[in-house]
Amino acid sequence: MGTLSISESYRCINCFMAPFNFTHSDASTFILMGIPGLEAAHIWISIPFFTFYIISLLGNVTLLSVVGKEQTLQKPMYLLLCMLALTDIATPTFVVPKALGIFWFNLKGITVAGCLTQMFFLHTISVMHSSTLVTMAFDRYVAICNPLRYATILSNAQIAKLGLAGLIRAVLFILPLPLLLSQQTFCANRIIPHTQCEYIAMVRMVCGDIRVSRIYGFVLMFVINGFDLTFIALSYGLIIRAVLRISSHKAHQKALNTCTAHICVMLTYYTPTFFSILTHHFGQDIAPYVHIILADLYLLIPPMLNPIIYGVKMKELRDKVVKYTCRSSADTKFTQRSADTRDDISSGLQCPSGNCQIVREYVNQH
Repeated sequence: MGTLSISESYRCINCFMAPFNFTHSDASTFILMGIPGLEAAHIWISIPFFTFYIISLLGNVTLLSVVGKEQTLQKPMYLLLCMLALTDIATPTFVVPKALGIFWFNLKGITVAGCLTQMFFLHTISVMHSSTLVTMAFDRYVAICNPLRYATILSNAQIAKLGLAGLIRAVLFILPLPLLLSQQTFCANRIIPHTQCEYIAMVRMVCGDIRVSRIYGFVLMFVINGFDLTFIALSYGLIIRAVLRISSHKAHQKALNTCTAHICVMLTYYTPTFFSILTHHFGQDIAPYVHIILADLYLLIPPMLNPIIYGVKMKELRDKVVKYTCRSSADTKFTQRSADTRDDISSGLQCPSGNCQIVREYVNQH
């Protein structure tokens, strides 16, 4: 089947969604087009979307479960990993279900309030994620550069306070974005060529004066990313300087290994972010669907890779994951073998005294 134009796709949507009032004339509804230009491949595109999402959920839920069960892991560094895992669960959860609804069932309608809500949570979680990375960089700086005071400076209670501060910062910075947009008048063409309610896409649909919203968005992007990246770079600069002063090669290597996982996670987060921003502003010759796919992968790939990176790089965490995985597998096998043994005993039991039923009940209960 050939690829439909946007206008042809939209006419099909109106016919299909008419009973649900997801029409162009509905002033309270936007139309998310998915990936325009690749409509014929939506089903195939949904496969990696769904796969990445499931892997992300399994990896991050496993990390949370292991840290929650293992007392030895309940310390600042691993609590920060749990905070990161929570943001990694939330980020794709606000995007993938709606995207799969578009790909599988052609459910492209979304209310203005729903769109603004999705945008608010996506950007809030993104800022919270960045705050967590900053805290992790500070954690490694204190652990390596001032290890004797580590327990005093970064206790579990302090980590909880820093997490709360990061959440408050994210909400206060992002909340004005949907509030400003909610006061604007949107144009008649309410089609969003995307799988999600991205801020830039929504700003482009405003018919009124958008200077305040646009300026605030740019200032916010540079303030948050600029501050966070500067603090992270400063922390790791001081870490590298401290490590280079260590005379012992073994201690030198151990100190670097503790930072490798964090650096990999930061690269997987910030590299796609800036690449996506640059293609939006300077990649006019790039096909629109490339921008959309990059934006979606930016929300899918880091949450999937983060638990894998930490599982590979951090031996203590890896050992505990293996321990609980093997224990779960062993418990399952033991339970099955016990059930089989009980069945064998019960079925082969001889009761010359005529008390078979009583003995079988005893075996089944024990």
